[in-house]
Amino acid sequence: MNTDNTATIWVDADACPGVIKEILFRAAQRTGLQLTLVANHNVKVPPASNIRFIQVQHGFDEADNLIAQRVAKGDLVITADIPLAAEVIDNGATALNPRGELYTTANIQARLTMRDFMETMRSSGEAMTGPSALNQRDRQAFANQLDQWLLKAQR
Repeated sequence: MNTDNTATIWVDADACPGVIKEILFRAAQRTGLQLTLVANHNVKVPPASNIRFIQVQHGFDEADNLIAQRVAKGDLVITADIPLAAEVIDNGATALNPRGELYTTANIQARLTMRDFMETMRSSGEAMTGPSALNQRDRQAFANQLDQWLLKAQR
């Protein structure tokens, strides 16, 4: 969270779709809230004092670890990484999936259990398909959840 007690939006940017980043850039420019993207590869961000990019070392969970260390109560984290979402919720922040699914204390344990089950299936050699491509409904769901969070954050 910023030192002036305004919320920060953190983005686990390694796998965040470009269209979601664009929605976030517009929201940050419109509201003036701090937007911080974290990734282990270079991410272009618009020139704005409230939008920044932090590049971490290449390595498993480096971006997740930085976000988990710096997120504060009241912040928003955009991530599809369920363990990171669980940690964010434990820290009193909000976690939102790029498809518009809000992770909550009520649903995060079930998501972790399903993630672990699917990982076990993959490691046993079970052929699994990845998630479907992001569609217009996903983008709209994300934008709606973001708008709801922004309304609360600006009060």
